[in-house]
Amino acid sequence: MVYGVIRLLCCFSWRLEWRKGRVHPLVNSLRARLRSKQMPLNIIHYADGLPRIILTEPGGSSAEVLLYGGQVVSWKNERREELLFISSKASWKPPRAIRGGIPVCFPQFGNLGSLEQHGFARNRLWSLDSCPSPLPPANNQSTVDLILKSTEEDHKMWPRSFELRLRISLGAGKLTLIPRVRNTDNKVFSFTFALRNYLCVSDISEVRVEGLETLDYFDNLMQKERFTEQADAITFDGEVDRVYLSTPTKIAIIDHEKKRTLVLRKEGLPDAVVWNPWDKKAKVLPDFGDEDYMTMLCVDSAAIENKIVLKPFEEWKGRQELSVVSSSYCSGQLDPQKVLYGFS
Repeated sequence: MVYGVIRLLCCFSWRLEWRKGRVHPLVNSLRARLRSKQMPLNIIHYADGLPRIILTEPGGSSAEVLLYGGQVVSWKNERREELLFISSKASWKPPRAIRGGIPVCFPQFGNLGSLEQHGFARNRLWSLDSCPSPLPPANNQSTVDLILKSTEEDHKMWPRSFELRLRISLGAGKLTLIPRVRNTDNKVFSFTFALRNYLCVSDISEVRVEGLETLDYFDNLMQKERFTEQADAITFDGEVDRVYLSTPTKIAIIDHEKKRTLVLRKEGLPDAVVWNPWDKKAKVLPDFGDEDYMTMLCVDSAAIENKIVLKPFEEWKGRQELSVVSSSYCSGQLDPQKVLYGFS
């Protein structure tokens, strides 16, 4: 009973902070009591100096999350196979962004604005969020809540006050991310957003992306000119950099050689970015191995075409779930219609 009251009060703590202009002593007390009820997170320190939160679940899969960038940098299935790509030349030294995993692009995607490429959230140090209101506090070792609050340094580049939260949850065969942005400013602001999913594939030439056929897209290789997808599926034999618009909630990435399909489900993120640099671009990217393009593909959940607009103290929430489906077909293919529209 007491714990239930504490949780309820903590969920409204942000209102107390706003009204008083500072953290209310009661809020600090409630948060301390809540933290004592939660299971400790498994945090390890590697030689690169970046603390990693290790998420595990009973089925044997795992994920690694950095406080730097709030970035997932590893997701392994129960057979310890890596599902996310990390560049062989990735830089692990702040303030450089880490090439791979699932970077958070906020408050700008790409170069669609005056800020640095993909915004600044991916090269900031995030904090553990002990009261992720209105989500209930996590009480297991397969979920972590992170928060990034605007600083004076951020205001010099982007004069807006915000709280960016991210819940990362690991389940059997799936990885779920729930991003939220709250406007803590006294004026309206807008932003673009993406979860940039660097996926590990066996051979890019053997990969198909289903679910984006007949949709319009901006081609970044053609000065962002708008086209309509004519192919039944997206396949790869050269550089691709496209923003697909008003996409479905499910997209399938079919890896024939691995006989495995990754399914991307998303909410509140209407667009999808598909990117592979191919050989020439790979050679000029300083943090990308010359041959890395062969074993990676980005399929991102994004809100790009129409900016997200928040009034003071409004909050936006998105959701993404990546799941793995094994193929039951001798050819190594999985019927995309069953993936996209459900199994009977």
